[in-house]
Amino acid sequence: MEKEAVILIHGMGRSSRSMKSLERFLKAEGYFTYNQSYPSTVSQVERSSIHYINSALANIPHSVSEVHFVTHSLGGILVRYYLSRHTINKLGRIVMLAPPNQGSDVAEKYREHFWYKWITGVPGQQLHKTNNPLLENLKPIPVEVGVIAGTSSSDPWFNHVFKSDHDGKVSVENTKLPEMKDLITVNHGHTFIMNKRKVKQYILNFLTSGNFYRQKKAV
Repeated sequence: MEKEAVILIHGMGRSSRSMKSLERFLKAEGYFTYNQSYPSTVSQVERSSIHYINSALANIPHSVSEVHFVTHSLGGILVRYYLSRHTINKLGRIVMLAPPNQGSDVAEKYREHFWYKWITGVPGQQLHKTNNPLLENLKPIPVEVGVIAGTSSSDPWFNHVFKSDHDGKVSVENTKLPEMKDLITVNHGHTFIMNKRKVKQYILNFLTSGNFYRQKKAV
């Protein structure tokens, strides 16, 4: 059987270390993986997207049969921006963990505050919900995409900005895409959602079959 590849993209303020546990899991399942850090609080989303994904594709063996993506938070926006302007040969499926696809309530409320600008940098100014040219101009993803959203807050100090289920950073509603094939919620917070055993199994199921419940529900 030909090997498949998974490009992992971490979220804002994180590094490749945040995706290491998931990377080890996918490698053990036989996938070739690419997992590197990028300046997620420095460079504009547009620049990080092109640089990171071009570098990833250049490091993937030509012999792989499919190229999948698994992203966390801001990483999902990087993929959407790239696919709005480029095509990828052998593009497979995409799983997004807690993506701010429709923006973030936290960014909407606090993006003008000094502390928020200091912590999140330039990309933090690109994730508000209203009148956002970056998000409004992204095209539909042309392959099967699944979204995993958290419903338990890992950032209780932000709970007051939400009016519906959320993970502390992004509401379930704002993770959605019109073209997504499936969405599943898990009782986990935003920051460490990628490390949960159940989430890893859901990712594997979707990459394998385009269904979060491929054979049996993860325990």
